[in-house]
Amino acid sequence: MADFSDRYGIVFQNLIDAGCDKAAAEQCTQMILGSGIEQALRILEKHRGYLLDEVHTNQKRIDCLDYLIYKIGRSEL
Repeated sequence: MADFSDRYGIVFQNLIDAGCDKAAAEQCTQMILGSGIEQALRILEKHRGYLLDEVHTNQKRIDCLDYLIYKIGRSEL
């Protein structure tokens, strides 16, 4: 079984990889490994929503570029 410092490092790095800033990653890691699981889950769900919104925004941008590329390729512009 991983000791506390290993668990802290694993959770912290996962949060950093998920796009959390250092302060948020430290705060959530302490909550997750302590008694603040419910609060950490709320923060993580909010961050997930933010990331999903970014995905949708970027998908719309990609769709606009795809349309432009299509129109240029067909010499319709």
